[in-house]
Amino acid sequence: MPPMYSLSCFLGIFLATATHCVTASSFEACLRPQLSPAATLITGQSSNVAPRWTEYKEFSTNNVVNASTEADVQAAVRCANKAGVKFFAQSGGNAWATTWSLGENDVVINLRNMNQININAARTSIEVGGGAIVSEVIDAAYKKNTQVVTPNCNCVGIMGAMLGAGYSRFMGDSGFVIDNVLSFRVVLASGESVTVSPSSHPDLWWAMRGAGGNFGIVVSATFKAYPTLEAQNGAWVGNLVFSDEKIEQVVSAVNNLKLTSKMAIFFYFANIGAPNYTPIFMVTPFYLSGGNTTAAMAEARRAFASVLNLGPLEDTTTWTPYNEVNAGSDTFCVSGSRKVSYGAGLAQLDPATWRTIYTNYSNFLIDNGGDNVANSLVLMEAYSLQAAEENGDFSSAYAWRSTNRFNTVAIAWYTDDSLDEAANAWAGEVRDNWRATSGLRSNSTYINFAFGDETLEDIYGSNVPLLRGLKTLYDPKNKFGQFFPLYE
Repeated sequence: MPPMYSLSCFLGIFLATATHCVTASSFEACLRPQLSPAATLITGQSSNVAPRWTEYKEFSTNNVVNASTEADVQAAVRCANKAGVKFFAQSGGNAWATTWSLGENDVVINLRNMNQININAARTSIEVGGGAIVSEVIDAAYKKNTQVVTPNCNCVGIMGAMLGAGYSRFMGDSGFVIDNVLSFRVVLASGESVTVSPSSHPDLWWAMRGAGGNFGIVVSATFKAYPTLEAQNGAWVGNLVFSDEKIEQVVSAVNNLKLTSKMAIFFYFANIGAPNYTPIFMVTPFYLSGGNTTAAMAEARRAFASVLNLGPLEDTTTWTPYNEVNAGSDTFCVSGSRKVSYGAGLAQLDPATWRTIYTNYSNFLIDNGGDNVANSLVLMEAYSLQAAEENGDFSSAYAWRSTNRFNTVAIAWYTDDSLDEAANAWAGEVRDNWRATSGLRSNSTYINFAFGDETLEDIYGSNVPLLRGLKTLYDPKNKFGQFFPLYE
């Protein structure tokens, strides 16, 4: 498989529903006269929703609004409410949750065309449209010699990933993506637009940063940016391939690694493909170095000495410019196929558990014909939480700010729906293994890595009662009720 650097924050969506009682034709009659000249409404079975990352339990609708302005989104929400059809807004389309309840007469509001990006003269802030994906934001920032804290996959819609919290390789110094937002423009369930910030709707500001799919559609946001000279705008990153005999040693070393603000680390169980589909164990360290110098590279290697000293079979780590740091994750950005994905948060890595998971992964490949499930993998991500914790556990609705030292996900990746049962059994068992040795008192799952069968407390922790109270204030009819809804 190609290099893999991270799968963090795989969420490119904003969601809403309304009581289904009339017909889609009344929605069309309401909306068409209100759309801006650049917007389109595609109806009927020929409508084409932007390809989504997974086909497993994905929705199918016959009505797609390709919005171009905030007013288009407002009109789509109001007309859906009037027609009594459900609506759902997406940008990247990468969420894999199974909590949808959309039918053929319902509506997708596609924000992808709303991808404008503007950076201020001082290069300290960046205004981003609701349809922008991560690669667009990074490319724009790099051209202006600045950095933005973004998720780690280029194809992900930045807003959807951010609303769940937004883990990032660059978060050690600056916190989660949600910690780097200055303000939102949000379309509420009524179709009204509001600015949300620490001083404007502060309760909604708190709720949306961690549970945003329940409260509104973000049509634009302004983020902090960090001016960085081109020669320093990058990081040391790459892959270390280890023999499977060293799984326990490497897992133990990563578990004991003290991540400074410049560090992050990931590892994977993948395979080499045809003809043997031999499993491989790959580790990807990341270090935010001060430039492509001998001294900077030596500093990065010292930081990860406990892992490097275990003797990888292959080492491709090197200085990489900011606009190329996510390139190793592009292997994840293939749309389509069936991808059954189960995730869990952990406080510790148990070496024996990872040996069991490696054995089960190997057996899953063999038992299902190798090629049929060749892209399946297991992933662990770990980041410096220093800045995130400094913001305080209650600074946003994301519940696991100082709890989840590690985020994990098992992905069964295939095309034949007859493998659904085997895929769920394997990935679910891997999650059970993690939960049994997580070191946590209860389950805690990063919403963007969740499957859909988790409890609300697994996702939102002790924030559930407060979030439900705010839900009754901002969305009493539960129109935003698709993505881990607070109410059924």
